[in-house]
Amino acid sequence: MLNDDLQEIKEAYERRDLGSLDTLAVPKFREINTKNDFKSVLMLSCNNLQHLMKITSLDADCIMLNLEDGVSLEDKPFALVLSAIFLSRIRQSEKKIVIRVNALNEGGYEEITYLNQFMPDAIRVPKIKNSNEVKSVLALLNEEIDLHLSIETSLSWYNISSLNVDKRVTVFYLGILDLFVDMKLSQSLIHRDNPTMQYILSHFLVSCKAMNIKPVSFVYQEFKKLDEFSLWLDLEKSMGYDAKGCISPDQVKLVNEKFVNEEALINRAKIIIKLFEMHKQEGSTGFVDEEYGFIDEPIYKGALAMLASSFVLSH
Repeated sequence: MLNDDLQEIKEAYERRDLGSLDTLAVPKFREINTKNDFKSVLMLSCNNLQHLMKITSLDADCIMLNLEDGVSLEDKPFALVLSAIFLSRIRQSEKKIVIRVNALNEGGYEEITYLNQFMPDAIRVPKIKNSNEVKSVLALLNEEIDLHLSIETSLSWYNISSLNVDKRVTVFYLGILDLFVDMKLSQSLIHRDNPTMQYILSHFLVSCKAMNIKPVSFVYQEFKKLDEFSLWLDLEKSMGYDAKGCISPDQVKLVNEKFVNEEALINRAKIIIKLFEMHKQEGSTGFVDEEYGFIDEPIYKGALAMLASSFVLSH
Protein backbone atom coordinates (compact mmCIF):
# COMPACT_ATOMS: atom_id res chain seq x y z
CA MET A 1 0.00 0.00 0.00
CA LEU A 2 2.84 2.37 0.81
CA ASN A 3 5.66 0.99 -1.27
CA ASP A 4 6.45 4.37 -2.83
CA ASP A 5 7.09 6.32 0.37
CA LEU A 6 7.21 3.78 3.21
CA GLN A 7 10.96 4.20 3.61
CA GLU A 8 10.58 7.96 3.75
CA ILE A 9 7.89 7.66 6.43
CA LYS A 10 9.98 5.19 8.41
CA GLU A 11 13.12 7.34 8.30
CA ALA A 12 11.25 10.50 9.28
CA TYR A 13 9.67 8.72 12.24
CA GLU A 14 12.95 7.17 13.38
CA ARG A 15 14.71 10.55 13.37
CA ARG A 16 11.68 12.11 15.14
CA ASP A 17 11.09 14.57 12.29
CA LEU A 18 7.48 15.60 12.83
CA GLY A 19 7.69 18.31 10.16
CA SER A 20 8.66 15.85 7.42
CA LEU A 21 5.90 13.46 8.45
CA ASP A 22 3.39 16.29 8.40
CA THR A 23 4.23 17.07 4.76
CA LEU A 24 3.34 13.44 3.89
CA ALA A 25 -0.10 13.75 5.50
CA VAL A 26 -2.01 15.20 2.56
CA PRO A 27 -5.83 15.13 2.83
CA LYS A 28 -7.46 13.23 -0.03
CA PHE A 29 -11.03 12.23 -0.76
CA ARG A 30 -12.14 9.16 1.17
CA GLU A 31 -15.32 7.21 0.61
CA ILE A 32 -16.76 6.82 4.10
CA ASN A 33 -17.73 3.32 5.20
CA THR A 34 -21.12 3.89 6.83
CA LYS A 35 -21.83 0.22 7.68
CA ASN A 36 -21.92 -0.86 11.31
CA ASP A 37 -22.32 -4.61 10.81
CA PHE A 38 -18.79 -5.34 12.02
CA LYS A 39 -18.10 -8.17 14.50
CA SER A 40 -14.40 -7.96 15.34
CA VAL A 41 -12.76 -4.69 16.39
CA LEU A 42 -8.95 -4.90 16.38
CA MET A 43 -6.96 -2.29 18.26
CA LEU A 44 -3.77 -1.07 16.57
CA SER A 45 -1.32 1.45 18.01
CA CYS A 46 -0.86 4.43 15.71
CA ASN A 47 2.81 4.77 16.62
CA ASN A 48 3.61 1.27 15.34
CA LEU A 49 4.43 1.31 11.61
CA GLN A 50 4.34 -2.47 11.36
CA HIS A 51 0.78 -2.45 12.67
CA LEU A 52 -0.32 0.34 10.33
CA MET A 53 1.13 -1.42 7.29
CA LYS A 54 -1.14 -4.42 7.94
CA ILE A 55 -4.45 -2.53 8.02
CA THR A 56 -5.76 -3.77 4.68
CA SER A 57 -4.59 -7.38 5.14
CA LEU A 58 -6.03 -8.04 8.60
CA ASP A 59 -9.19 -10.15 9.03
CA ALA A 60 -10.87 -7.77 11.47
CA ASP A 61 -14.08 -6.11 10.31
CA CYS A 62 -13.18 -2.90 12.13
CA ILE A 63 -9.73 -1.42 12.67
CA MET A 64 -9.37 0.79 15.74
CA LEU A 65 -6.39 3.12 15.30
CA ASN A 66 -5.44 3.99 18.85
CA LEU A 67 -3.98 7.33 19.93
CA GLU A 68 -4.78 6.87 23.60
CA ASP A 69 -3.68 4.01 25.88
CA GLY A 70 -0.39 2.40 24.96
CA VAL A 71 0.95 5.48 23.16
CA SER A 72 3.42 7.47 25.26
CA LEU A 73 2.92 11.20 25.75
CA GLU A 74 5.97 12.06 23.66
CA ASP A 75 4.84 9.75 20.86
CA LYS A 76 1.25 11.00 20.62
CA PRO A 77 1.97 13.81 18.07
CA PHE A 78 3.77 11.31 15.82
CA ALA A 79 1.00 8.73 16.20
CA LEU A 80 -1.58 11.35 15.18
CA VAL A 81 0.27 12.28 11.98
CA LEU A 82 0.98 8.65 11.13
CA SER A 83 -2.73 7.82 11.44
CA ALA A 84 -3.47 10.69 9.03
CA ILE A 85 -0.84 9.49 6.55
CA PHE A 86 -2.31 6.01 6.40
CA LEU A 87 -5.87 7.29 6.25
CA SER A 88 -4.97 9.46 3.26
CA ARG A 89 -3.71 6.38 1.43
CA ILE A 90 -6.76 4.19 2.08
CA ARG A 91 -9.33 5.90 -0.13
CA GLN A 92 -11.93 3.17 0.35
CA SER A 93 -12.11 0.27 2.77
CA GLU A 94 -14.53 -2.58 3.44
CA LYS A 95 -13.16 -2.49 6.98
CA LYS A 96 -14.53 0.19 9.28
CA ILE A 97 -11.58 2.46 10.15
CA VAL A 98 -12.08 4.23 13.46
CA ILE A 99 -9.64 6.46 15.34
CA ARG A 100 -9.70 6.48 19.12
CA VAL A 101 -8.55 9.93 20.17
CA ASN A 102 -7.38 10.94 23.62
CA ALA A 103 -9.74 12.18 26.32
CA LEU A 104 -11.24 15.54 25.43
CA ASN A 105 -9.30 17.41 28.13
CA GLU A 106 -6.08 15.66 27.12
CA GLY A 107 -5.89 16.74 23.48
CA GLY A 108 -9.00 15.02 22.11
CA TYR A 109 -10.61 18.19 20.78
CA GLU A 110 -7.45 19.21 18.94
CA GLU A 111 -7.02 15.70 17.48
CA ILE A 112 -10.60 15.67 16.19
CA THR A 113 -10.10 19.07 14.54
CA TYR A 114 -6.96 17.80 12.81
CA LEU A 115 -8.46 14.43 11.76
CA ASN A 116 -11.61 15.97 10.24
CA GLN A 117 -9.74 16.70 7.03
CA PHE A 118 -8.59 13.06 6.68
CA MET A 119 -12.10 11.62 7.04
CA PRO A 120 -11.90 8.48 9.22
CA ASP A 121 -15.08 6.41 9.12
CA ALA A 122 -15.66 7.26 12.77
CA ILE A 123 -14.05 8.92 15.78
CA ARG A 124 -14.13 7.14 19.13
CA VAL A 125 -14.03 9.38 22.21
CA PRO A 126 -12.88 7.80 25.50
CA LYS A 127 -13.76 8.88 29.05
CA ILE A 128 -16.97 10.58 27.91
CA LYS A 129 -19.08 11.87 30.83
CA ASN A 130 -22.30 13.54 29.72
CA SER A 131 -24.43 14.77 26.84
CA ASN A 132 -22.86 18.24 26.89
CA GLU A 133 -19.50 16.72 26.04
CA VAL A 134 -21.10 14.69 23.24
CA LYS A 135 -22.72 17.82 21.81
CA SER A 136 -19.42 19.71 21.95
CA VAL A 137 -17.74 16.95 19.92
CA LEU A 138 -20.56 16.82 17.36
CA ALA A 139 -20.32 20.59 16.89
CA LEU A 140 -16.67 20.12 16.00
CA LEU A 141 -16.83 16.86 14.04
CA ASN A 142 -17.23 16.71 10.25
CA GLU A 143 -20.89 15.91 9.58
CA GLU A 144 -20.04 12.83 7.49
CA ILE A 145 -18.08 11.15 10.29
CA ASP A 146 -19.81 8.94 12.88
CA LEU A 147 -19.18 9.36 16.57
CA HIS A 148 -18.43 6.32 18.74
CA LEU A 149 -18.28 6.59 22.54
CA SER A 150 -16.45 4.62 25.23
CA ILE A 151 -18.59 3.88 28.27
CA GLU A 152 -15.85 3.65 30.87
CA THR A 153 -16.56 6.28 33.53
CA SER A 154 -19.09 6.30 36.35
CA LEU A 155 -20.76 9.37 34.86
CA SER A 156 -21.06 7.86 31.37
CA TRP A 157 -22.70 4.78 32.90
CA TYR A 158 -25.05 6.94 34.96
CA ASN A 159 -25.86 9.14 31.93
CA ILE A 160 -25.87 6.44 29.27
CA SER A 161 -29.46 6.99 28.15
CA SER A 162 -28.79 10.71 27.52
CA LEU A 163 -25.68 10.27 25.37
CA ASN A 164 -27.57 9.38 22.19
CA VAL A 165 -28.10 13.02 21.16
CA ASP A 166 -27.72 12.70 17.39
CA LYS A 167 -28.02 10.13 14.60
CA ARG A 168 -24.24 10.32 14.15
CA VAL A 169 -23.79 8.66 17.56
CA THR A 170 -23.88 5.03 16.43
CA VAL A 171 -21.66 2.79 18.58
CA PHE A 172 -20.85 2.40 22.29
CA TYR A 173 -17.85 0.40 23.57
CA LEU A 174 -17.80 -1.09 27.05
CA GLY A 175 -14.49 -0.13 28.70
CA ILE A 176 -14.68 -2.54 31.58
CA LEU A 177 -11.29 -2.01 33.27
CA ASP A 178 -11.54 1.79 33.45
CA LEU A 179 -15.21 1.55 34.45
CA PHE A 180 -14.39 -0.74 37.38
CA VAL A 181 -11.55 1.55 38.49
CA ASP A 182 -13.79 4.62 38.34
CA MET A 183 -16.56 2.83 40.26
CA LYS A 184 -14.01 1.54 42.80
CA LEU A 185 -14.95 -2.05 42.03
CA SER A 186 -12.37 -4.82 42.30
CA GLN A 187 -11.24 -6.20 38.96
CA SER A 188 -11.45 -9.66 40.53
CA LEU A 189 -15.19 -9.34 39.79
CA ILE A 190 -14.49 -9.51 36.05
CA HIS A 191 -15.40 -13.16 35.78
CA ARG A 192 -18.00 -14.93 33.64
CA ASP A 193 -19.92 -16.27 36.65
CA ASN A 194 -19.96 -13.05 38.63
CA PRO A 195 -23.48 -11.55 38.92
CA THR A 196 -22.21 -7.95 38.90
CA MET A 197 -20.32 -8.60 35.70
CA GLN A 198 -23.30 -10.30 34.09
CA TYR A 199 -25.54 -7.42 35.14
CA ILE A 200 -23.16 -4.87 33.58
CA LEU A 201 -23.02 -6.82 30.33
CA SER A 202 -26.78 -7.24 30.09
CA HIS A 203 -27.60 -3.67 31.18
CA PHE A 204 -25.14 -2.23 28.67
CA LEU A 205 -26.52 -4.38 25.86
CA VAL A 206 -30.19 -3.62 26.57
CA SER A 207 -29.53 0.11 27.04
CA CYS A 208 -27.73 0.29 23.70
CA LYS A 209 -30.35 -1.74 21.86
CA ALA A 210 -33.16 0.43 23.26
CA MET A 211 -31.44 3.48 21.72
CA ASN A 212 -30.60 1.75 18.43
CA ILE A 213 -26.90 1.99 19.32
CA LYS A 214 -24.49 -0.83 18.44
CA PRO A 215 -22.94 -2.30 21.63
CA VAL A 216 -19.37 -3.59 21.47
CA SER A 217 -18.25 -5.76 24.35
CA PHE A 218 -15.05 -5.17 26.28
CA VAL A 219 -11.49 -6.09 25.33
CA TYR A 220 -10.23 -9.23 27.06
CA GLN A 221 -6.65 -8.33 27.95
CA GLU A 222 -5.23 -11.83 28.51
CA PHE A 223 -4.91 -12.47 24.79
CA LYS A 224 -3.05 -15.77 25.17
CA LYS A 225 -5.94 -17.39 27.08
CA LEU A 226 -7.97 -18.21 24.00
CA ASP A 227 -10.03 -20.95 25.66
CA GLU A 228 -11.27 -18.49 28.27
CA PHE A 229 -11.81 -15.84 25.60
CA SER A 230 -13.93 -18.32 23.67
CA LEU A 231 -16.09 -18.92 26.76
CA TRP A 232 -16.62 -15.18 27.15
CA LEU A 233 -17.77 -15.07 23.52
CA ASP A 234 -20.25 -17.90 24.15
CA LEU A 235 -21.69 -16.00 27.11
CA GLU A 236 -21.89 -12.69 25.26
CA LYS A 237 -23.45 -14.25 22.16
CA SER A 238 -26.08 -15.94 24.32
CA MET A 239 -26.92 -12.49 25.71
CA GLY A 240 -27.29 -10.97 22.25
CA TYR A 241 -23.89 -9.40 21.53
CA ASP A 242 -22.53 -9.52 17.98
CA ALA A 243 -19.30 -7.49 18.32
CA LYS A 244 -16.25 -7.48 20.60
CA GLY A 245 -12.98 -5.60 20.94
CA CYS A 246 -9.78 -7.53 20.22
CA ILE A 247 -6.06 -7.04 20.72
CA SER A 248 -4.72 -9.95 18.68
CA PRO A 249 -5.39 -11.68 15.33
CA ASP A 250 -6.22 -14.91 17.20
CA GLN A 251 -8.94 -13.13 19.11
CA VAL A 252 -10.25 -11.67 15.82
CA LYS A 253 -10.47 -15.15 14.32
CA LEU A 254 -12.53 -16.46 17.24
CA VAL A 255 -14.89 -13.47 17.20
CA ASN A 256 -15.48 -13.85 13.47
CA GLU A 257 -16.22 -17.55 13.94
CA LYS A 258 -18.46 -17.19 17.00
CA PHE A 259 -20.41 -14.11 16.02
CA VAL A 260 -21.66 -15.36 12.68
CA ASN A 261 -25.18 -14.12 12.03
CA GLU A 262 -26.90 -17.45 11.39
CA GLU A 263 -30.26 -15.82 10.65
CA ALA A 264 -28.72 -13.65 7.93
CA LEU A 265 -26.92 -16.66 6.44
CA ILE A 266 -30.14 -18.70 6.40
CA ASN A 267 -32.05 -15.88 4.74
CA ARG A 268 -29.31 -15.56 2.14
CA ALA A 269 -29.46 -19.31 1.46
CA LYS A 270 -33.23 -19.14 0.98
CA ILE A 271 -32.91 -16.31 -1.53
CA ILE A 272 -30.15 -18.12 -3.47
CA ILE A 273 -32.32 -21.25 -3.67
CA LYS A 274 -35.28 -19.24 -4.90
CA LEU A 275 -33.23 -17.38 -7.52
CA PHE A 276 -31.54 -20.53 -8.81
CA GLU A 277 -34.79 -22.48 -9.11
CA MET A 278 -36.44 -19.56 -10.91
CA HIS A 279 -33.57 -19.25 -13.41
CA LYS A 280 -33.40 -23.03 -13.86
CA GLN A 281 -37.01 -23.02 -15.03
CA GLU A 282 -35.89 -20.56 -17.69
CA GLY A 283 -33.08 -22.91 -18.77
CA SER A 284 -30.17 -21.22 -17.02
CA THR A 285 -27.81 -23.16 -14.72
CA GLY A 286 -25.50 -20.26 -13.91
CA PHE A 287 -26.05 -16.52 -13.68
CA VAL A 288 -24.84 -13.36 -11.95
CA ASP A 289 -27.12 -11.61 -9.48
CA GLU A 290 -26.37 -7.97 -8.69
CA GLU A 291 -26.52 -8.48 -4.93
CA TYR A 292 -25.54 -12.14 -4.45
CA GLY A 293 -22.92 -12.53 -7.16
CA PHE A 294 -22.41 -15.62 -9.32
CA ILE A 295 -24.89 -18.43 -8.58
CA ASP A 296 -24.60 -21.89 -10.12
CA GLU A 297 -25.49 -25.46 -9.10
CA PRO A 298 -22.67 -25.90 -6.51
CA ILE A 299 -23.67 -22.62 -4.85
CA TYR A 300 -27.31 -23.77 -4.93
CA LYS A 301 -26.43 -27.14 -3.35
CA GLY A 302 -24.39 -25.38 -0.68
CA ALA A 303 -27.43 -23.25 0.19
CA LEU A 304 -29.59 -26.38 0.41
CA ALA A 305 -27.04 -28.01 2.72
CA MET A 306 -26.98 -24.94 4.97
CA LEU A 307 -30.74 -24.96 5.31
CA ALA A 308 -30.74 -28.69 6.07
CA SER A 309 -28.02 -28.20 8.70
CA SER A 310 -29.85 -25.29 10.35
CA PHE A 311 -33.03 -27.41 10.48
CA VAL A 312 -31.22 -30.30 12.18
CA LEU A 313 -29.56 -27.98 14.72
CA SER A 314 -32.83 -26.27 15.58
CA HIS A 315 -34.55 -29.59 16.25
